[in-house]
This record gives sequence, structure tokens and C-alpha cells, in this order.
Amino acid sequence: MSSENADAVGEHGQPVWDVVVVGGGPAGASAAYAAAVAGRQVLLLEKAELPRYKTCGGGIIGPSRDSLPPGFELPLRDRVHAVTFSLNGRLTRTRRSKRMLFGLINRPEFDAGLVEQAQKAGAVLRTGATVSRVEQHGSAVPDRRTVAVVLADGETVLARAVVGADGSASRIGAHVGVELDQVDLGLEAEIPVPATVAEDWAGRVLIDWGPMPGSYGWVFPKGETLTVGVISARGEGAATKRYLEDFIARLGLAGFEPAISSGHLTRCRSDDSPLSRGRVLVCGDAAGLLEPWTREGISFALRSGRLAGEWAVRISEAHDAVDARRQALNYAFAIKAGLGVEMGIGRRMLALFERRPGLLHAAITGFRPAWKAFADIARGSTTLAGIVSTHGMARRALEAMDRRA
Repeated sequence: MSSENADAVGEHGQPVWDVVVVGGGPAGASAAYAAAVAGRQVLLLEKAELPRYKTCGGGIIGPSRDSLPPGFELPLRDRVHAVTFSLNGRLTRTRRSKRMLFGLINRPEFDAGLVEQAQKAGAVLRTGATVSRVEQHGSAVPDRRTVAVVLADGETVLARAVVGADGSASRIGAHVGVELDQVDLGLEAEIPVPATVAEDWAGRVLIDWGPMPGSYGWVFPKGETLTVGVISARGEGAATKRYLEDFIARLGLAGFEPAISSGHLTRCRSDDSPLSRGRVLVCGDAAGLLEPWTREGISFALRSGRLAGEWAVRISEAHDAVDARRQALNYAFAIKAGLGVEMGIGRRMLALFERRPGLLHAAITGFRPAWKAFADIARGSTTLAGIVSTHGMARRALEAMDRRA
């Protein structure tokens, strides 16, 4: 689509958008929706054509569901009522729940649906638009209230505020100066299976605590396809690949040809990493926002995207650099007060899990309060941070484990 929908124009007659969002994943679509609902002129730039495949387990936990636009219907492929846990293939135990724990989606359908919601709210979508860089000074920028988004073909798009949601290898994140303290490698296979195999997995997922420190594997059923993946710290590429191969073989799935095999890096920000620079904000994977232990990112993308869209509106209205900076700092405070606290607890859980995976396995599979906490987190009635802050026993246990670690 053309950028002719922007109302304001620069000094050379070029349209100026209130907010330009880079990236059409859950974070970008949420940011575009939030800014468009506020009545602003919003352009959403996506380099691919939608729908497009994205490496992701596709688990929709409670916080993700609660962060969706009103009226959005989840394209669920399955509803999970049971979880099988294993410790590197051993000590297998299944825990069940009468109430649904979480849902499973395919990312192409989910992402395309979120972008459609943003469009219905008034955002303009432009696909096939690869962003090479943003500029906040220089000849491409007509005034101090404007950011220039430069596309790969040399075209320049102007905006009063920019939201970077362009994934874990974000160009906008590089502009902002996002700093990372954890990078992990995820490998995944989409495996079509016969109906008899699919029936055995319906409504049940598998989580396997893996052989390398901090690693785990999963099986997520989605109708006639099983999403099977593993994740571990970057730098263990050969071992991670071997873990996936052994995991698939152990499950009896080695005889089925994957429809898609893929890999990706997940990146967690450091505590003091910036979330903005001038009139540019970052959210989701571009900001390194995800849960460090489970590497769950969809809920972090949806929640941070909504906040980024809301504060991008305020930045677009700022008349000088001081006011823009004030609004950007408010955005950072909102992120750190919510998602940042959850990430802090997640880091502590990851440190424990790296050293004592058997202890966590024993607790979740054999200690009812631990299983209840897992189920409550999955449903969205609480969070890891919420459990630690409100339950004295959980807080003391984590503190004791911290000391031992």
C-alpha cells in the first residue's frame, strides 16, 4: 500500500506518519493496533508477504490471551489439558487438568490475524518493505520532530515516532543500542503424522528437561502436525542438533519426514539495556524482551508492543526533544515495572534450572503446590513474579536455592 494516507507533510511535500512500526509480528501488530486505536496515522512495514512461517512453538498462555485486541478470535489448533514431563527422557510423568491450561496456534495464522486487526483499527500495511536503517539527524530528516525510516531500495518514510519490532536481529534495536546478556539457539521441526499418532497427542504436550545446562525440548500437537523443538545456550550448536535428533528418535517420530525444519536465536536484554533513542522505541524480540527460563516470547511481544504503541503516540505529539525523552523514559519505566520484574525472576529460575534440573522436575511432577503454580501461570491467573512476591514459601525456597547456586 502507498503512504498517501498520512495527513501531515514534510517541508518537501513528503507524507509524515504519526507512527511507523517496523515488523509485522505480534509485537509490531500490537503496537500498530494501539497507535491506530488512538486515532493516529500509522504505517506498518513488514519485509515478508503475509502469512509467513515463523519458528515458534506457538503456545498461547494466559497473559498472551489477555493481551489480544478485543474480539480477536484465537486460531487454536489444540487446547492443552495435560503435560507430560521428562528428565532427558527419564522419570516421565503426566499431570492433567480439568480446565484448559493453554492453547496452541500456528504463527502464520496468528500473526496475519493480528495484522488484520491493526488494519481494521486504521493502520496501513505495507509488505515487501525491508528497512535498512533509521536516521534522526542529517539531510534525510526535515526537522527535529521527524525520524527517517530508510528502506533497502533507498526510499525514505518519515514519521513523528518509530517503533522497532523487527525481531531478534533487529536493525532498529541496533540503532537504539540494545544490549544482550543471554542468547539461545532454538531448533524446531514441523512433523506431519498419521491420524492415529495425532490422536495420542491431542490435548497433551511434552516438556523434556534436556541434557545441556538450561536446555529443554517440547512437543506441541496441532492437529495432524506435531511441532517438535529444543533450545539451549548458543555455542552448543552440534550438541543442540544432536539433542533434537535423539529427542525425535526417542519419541518414535524419526520415520516421519518434517514438512519444515528451522532454527532461530532468542536474545534476552540486559537489565540496563536501553529501550529507546530519541523518537525511536523498541519492543518484543527487537528489545530482547522474553522470559529467560522458558524463553516464552509471545506474551512479552504482545504486552510490550501495546505499551510501545501507546507511548509512541505520546512521542509523536511531543514538540521538543525534552518532552520526547520524557515519554520514552515513561515507556521504559512501564516495561521495567512489569515485564522487567518477570524477567528478573526468570533469570533466577534459569540459574537454578541450569544447576538442578532434577529438583525442578521432582517439584513439578511430585509436589502439588508446584504443579498448581505451573498451571496458574499457564492460565494467566498469576505469574512467576506474582508467586514469588505473594507466597512466602516460594520466596524463601527461591532465596535458599539462590544461595546454594
